[in-house]
Amino acid sequence: MNTPTALPEIELAVESLETPALTKAHLAELLFEQIGLNKREAKDMVDAFFDLIVESLSRGEDVKLSNFGNFQIRTKAPRPGRNPRTGEVIPIEARRVVTFHASNKLKEQLQK
Repeated sequence: MNTPTALPEIELAVESLETPALTKAHLAELLFEQIGLNKREAKDMVDAFFDLIVESLSRGEDVKLSNFGNFQIRTKAPRPGRNPRTGEVIPIEARRVVTFHASNKLKEQLQK
């Protein structure tokens, strides 16, 4: 009679199941570790950086980050949409959306 062999126990970390992301908190931690800012200054600097980007985009200005890419505001026209469950036509209002276009240098870096 064959005895069943035990399957190896596999330990999965919750983090391994999530998509890795570079967060504002991680950016602040990197500023703390690599540049020597205190944690509060690092957090404030990261927040200020993103606040500037949001403010510029809100005013309709493009944001260009050298060797990284461009953020632009695009106005989308109103259009008819459709509820996928019922098939009912629903109007979609005009809105502004942010688009990002990677720079050629960033694209080249990603291909390495």
